[in-house]
Amino acid sequence: MAYAFEAEGLVKRFGATTALAGVDLAAAEGTVLGVLGPNGAGKTTAVRVLATLLRPDGGRASVAGLDVVRQAPLVRRQIGLTGQYASVDEDLTGTENLVLIGRLLDLTRRDAQARARHLLAQFDLSEAADRPAKNYSGGMRRRLDLAASLVGRPSVIYLDEPTTGLDPAKRDDVWRLVRGLVADGTTVLLTTQYLEEADALADDITVIDHGRVIAHGTPAELKHVVGGQTLVVRPTDPAHLDTVSALLGQVSGKAVDSPARGVLSTAVDGDSALTTVVRRLDEAGISVTELSLHLPSLDEVFYTLTGVKKEERAA
Repeated sequence: MAYAFEAEGLVKRFGATTALAGVDLAAAEGTVLGVLGPNGAGKTTAVRVLATLLRPDGGRASVAGLDVVRQAPLVRRQIGLTGQYASVDEDLTGTENLVLIGRLLDLTRRDAQARARHLLAQFDLSEAADRPAKNYSGGMRRRLDLAASLVGRPSVIYLDEPTTGLDPAKRDDVWRLVRGLVADGTTVLLTTQYLEEADALADDITVIDHGRVIAHGTPAELKHVVGGQTLVVRPTDPAHLDTVSALLGQVSGKAVDSPARGVLSTAVDGDSALTTVVRRLDEAGISVTELSLHLPSLDEVFYTLTGVKKEERAA
């Protein structure tokens, strides 16, 4: 398989602290690798090594077949980086920011201006092109930052928690842009604290904790780490809750919970439970407004692997 980037046994120490203790990462061309982990797990350190901003103390890493230590200048021609906070110059306009980066990448002034116009249009920023970036909203600034990382037409882009601080609507905008990049053949390494983001975007996920890889697989494969599935039922008439609860308990042989008002759920061991519950509900003449069977969420996977709950990640 052709990997757009690959790391084997990465080690990085800061004094007595080992930030990376033998991390392996790899992504095929035109895919998204999600890298998850608690704060301080080593995610950003791994990104900085792959972006040639830090030299590893052990292991090796390459981008497009180029070694990140021995061929760092060539690697930088292949990559784009968007960090956790927008890095654009707030006193420059959107156009001036992108033209400046283009000129630093040795584009002619004409080519830099053309590239800036194209990216501003692609990221829906044309109307704000001549406004200083300090007057942009958070979402607009984030889009400009992402556009800036694409001026050099990188084959690989690192997105280090790109939607931190954005509201859900602006986060959706960034997701749409990331999907567009991948559709065009770009490879993305995405670190994020939002597990629904990894679920929505990543082809594969690597979970890091205390500088080590503790799990790797597709989102569906990782969800099987928790095991089993959950059957959720919301009866149309709340008066039927007790009857439905008893029915679910009989089918699953397990405890029945109420995760939300008027909703019942139970763990089941296979798809056949859904068919059985549908038949039993029909026989009892009970209608429902919600009936679903689903794998555990990535939040549940994350907690199982790291012991860190969603509220603790948010804090």
